[in-house]
Amino acid sequence: MTQGRLSIIPLGGLGEIGKNMMALAYDNDIIVIDAGLMFPDAETLGADFLIPDISYLLKRQQSIRGMVITHGHEDHIGALPYVLPQLDCPVYTARLTEKLLSAELKQRGVKIKPKVNIVSYEDKINLGSFTIEFFPVCHSIPDAMGLIIGTPLGIVVHSGDFKIDYTPVIGMPTDLSRLAQLGAKGVLLLLSDSTYVELPGYTPSEKVVSGVLDNIIAGASGRVIITTFASLISRIQQVIDAAAKHNRRVFITGRSMKAIVPIALESGYLVAPPGIFCQSDELRYLVHNQIVILATGSQGEPTSALVRIANGDHDQVQIVSGDTVVISATPIPGNEALINRTIDSLFRQGANVVYDKLSQVHVHGHGSQEELKLLLTLVKPKFFIPVHGEYRHLSLHAKLAESLGIAKDNIFVLQDGEMLELGRDKGAIVDKTPLKDIYVVGSKTYALDSAVFRDRKQLSQDGVVVVVTVINVKGGKLVGKPEVLSRGVVDSKDGQKLIEQSRGVVIAGLKNAPKCLSDPRAVDTKVKTLLADFFYKRTRRHPIIIPVTLEA
Repeated sequence: MTQGRLSIIPLGGLGEIGKNMMALAYDNDIIVIDAGLMFPDAETLGADFLIPDISYLLKRQQSIRGMVITHGHEDHIGALPYVLPQLDCPVYTARLTEKLLSAELKQRGVKIKPKVNIVSYEDKINLGSFTIEFFPVCHSIPDAMGLIIGTPLGIVVHSGDFKIDYTPVIGMPTDLSRLAQLGAKGVLLLLSDSTYVELPGYTPSEKVVSGVLDNIIAGASGRVIITTFASLISRIQQVIDAAAKHNRRVFITGRSMKAIVPIALESGYLVAPPGIFCQSDELRYLVHNQIVILATGSQGEPTSALVRIANGDHDQVQIVSGDTVVISATPIPGNEALINRTIDSLFRQGANVVYDKLSQVHVHGHGSQEELKLLLTLVKPKFFIPVHGEYRHLSLHAKLAESLGIAKDNIFVLQDGEMLELGRDKGAIVDKTPLKDIYVVGSKTYALDSAVFRDRKQLSQDGVVVVVTVINVKGGKLVGKPEVLSRGVVDSKDGQKLIEQSRGVVIAGLKNAPKCLSDPRAVDTKVKTLLADFFYKRTRRHPIIIPVTLEA
């Protein structure tokens, strides 16, 4: 890093939805903003989720002065159980985010106790060359914060995830007056959320959903099953309020919902009248028009409560005629097929399903075009970097900024790993740190090019062949015929014939190499070579060959 210049290094969240993480560096000081996860697509071969590659930070660990977390969504905190054990640095975040982080660390079995410092709006902390001040932003979770970062070159504003809602259900509106003060003073750089830049106009207020949910619950003749994001605490509050108004009890199902609701109640972010919640043993005795069920599964996750209900696999809730199911969320890109499959299954079982295309049962937590323009107009940054979005979102946001008069040369559409250096008057991309895709499977992390994923990819494409061979080591002889089993290599029509031929290939090959039969390892090598060649010639595939050689 060049002395006297500010470096911005995105480690995740640019060119993708999720996995948000960014480093800012000046001289020998580094601060890190967020550490989130991203859910995998169908090509990631059994991975639970992806997290940022922190190799850049590990090489510079002594320079990290702290990590700042803007809010408690998993795309901003979900990687921390895997990052914090490697990066011994203090963490600064708001009260609710700290509680959600503690629950996340406990759930993932993290033994270390991180140095988490709770901050409030307008607090100011010093981290080496940086000062950090926090301001409220409205988002779909309480305690969301934007950052005012003081540097030797000037002020950097990081919006966090935000929208402009003058009537939030929980929490404070985005602090526009503070942003205007900063704009009047002079801002070097703005980093702004790009997630919903494609949408014209303004994002509707969360209050809009209150009336819609109230009408649905009032008009339902049977149970109302509502699914939403577990972290969308304002939506959960709306459901509780509507249920209480219409004399219904609330039953909660789904691991993440059961975890977050008690935390929010204990912390005062949720308010519920006494006796509103019911337990599973009460559920069977309540009349159906006295029940609201809050469930996870708004994204069609295969093991979530709503999907288990839709599949008839839930041990406490089964769909019956008269049920109304409300999908109070919009699909995360890539999840559309999962959600549509769930909705179809619910309709087939006789439920009345209400979702975003039929009614305004959800508003998102990100600013649309007019809100993004307002932020740019108030802050008046010299330099601009769009963040949090796929590449098209970043590009569209850059054009929006240019239309408002920001010089094209001062707008930087970055990709993960690119290093931008800023001076007072100009900036340039000077380097790119190589980043790998890091996948989490259970409690382990793997790079995409690891042996685990190479094998999974080969298994998914070409299948597996297991060969069990018995030899008499002392006599150097084959005992009986090899047993050949295959999965995902051949279809049933031609399979048996091909398996018999492969068995013959093994027998003939070993007889032609009698010295192998005295050494099990030599037999393994020979069998792999023989069958790899045989199956490629016959099927044009490269199945994984697993030889098992036993001694008689």
